[in-house]
Amino acid sequence: MRGRIIWSIVVLSALPVASIGQDQAASVTAFEISVDDEVLDDLRQRLERTRFPDQISGAGWDYGTELGYLRELIGYWLTEYDWRQQERRLNRFDQFTTEIDDLRVHFIHQRSKESDAMPLVITHGWPGSVFEFAKIIGPLTDPVAYGGRAEDAFHVICPSIPGYGFSGKPNERGFNSGRMGQVVAQLMARLGYERYGVQGGDWGSSVSAWLGRNEPDHVAGVHLNFIWIGPPAGAEDPDASLSGREIEWLERRQVWLSEEWGYGQIQGTKPQTLGYALNDSPAGLAAWLVEKFRRWSDSDGNVESRFSKDELITNVMLYWVTESITSSVRLYYEGRHSVSPGVDGPVEVPTAYAVFPKEVVLSPRSWVEARYNITRWTEMPRGGHFAALEEPELLVDDIRAFFRQLR
Repeated sequence: MRGRIIWSIVVLSALPVASIGQDQAASVTAFEISVDDEVLDDLRQRLERTRFPDQISGAGWDYGTELGYLRELIGYWLTEYDWRQQERRLNRFDQFTTEIDDLRVHFIHQRSKESDAMPLVITHGWPGSVFEFAKIIGPLTDPVAYGGRAEDAFHVICPSIPGYGFSGKPNERGFNSGRMGQVVAQLMARLGYERYGVQGGDWGSSVSAWLGRNEPDHVAGVHLNFIWIGPPAGAEDPDASLSGREIEWLERRQVWLSEEWGYGQIQGTKPQTLGYALNDSPAGLAAWLVEKFRRWSDSDGNVESRFSKDELITNVMLYWVTESITSSVRLYYEGRHSVSPGVDGPVEVPTAYAVFPKEVVLSPRSWVEARYNITRWTEMPRGGHFAALEEPELLVDDIRAFFRQLR
């Protein structure tokens, strides 16, 4: 069952006034999330009939999602979680759809009241969604209301990348992060934005880097909170100039690849097989996603020290009601098995790297600077992979500071 959606023709004043032709305006449609009661009833029945597995005594989270915590989360989902409330909160943002490359593209387009605001496209990854940005859209679009300066305002665009959320699902091979970058570039052109900033983490980092690399006439700067790269090509001894801390980063990377990368191996090789289980069981889907939020965040093992149950479940819901988990994880397969033009080469536009200490993978500065024109490097005091949800103030401050010199 799929979530029912409400369609209406977009009000032209909700779009940038400059550079919008009638054909462009007609191709963008207002969107409101409205999931059918039938979908929610089906979800409740599935949750009530969850068949939990056994667990080794004292295993904790060592073998994966801990049984006691998942029982607690499913119980909360059934008795206290209110999707309609979360739906209303998401619908506070201006949302739209358009068709690009024969795919529906859903996006938040929150315009600032400041007339000279800078356009900024923020791209999510997996296992996230546009919900990740709920805490930063307000401060970015209306900085004065959050104690900031009017001149730091942004018009914020947050696309649900193809295969995720309320966007359409690619039905062809090769729809990798480069293709995602092409879609975002076309979206920004359709909205009439000729110069803009880009920001991203996880797959959003790859998409943002593609935009900086291939759209330098339009991209003013690239802000990233995730960079996963190897040593510079041709380096005889890539570790020679690394600091002790950077060596520790690489040692952590090896442990992570050994102990935590199993999800990437199966999603990169057999995403369809995995999809049957996750698309059929909401409890299984929650176990698969929430374990990543615990392990990849600066939570010290307590996932709810960083995210509320409502936040965890709402992110899961965006995969469940859209039946997009299988199409989302296929991106790992495409990243491994296909190459599109424009994915290699340096990013020469100004680039910022916000380094959150509990990020799953950290890359040495000399390696990063070999491929990016780094003009701002910020090592954060805390935070992990889901920066916009974990540490929204730190991320917003860094975005503002970086783009202040690029307006």
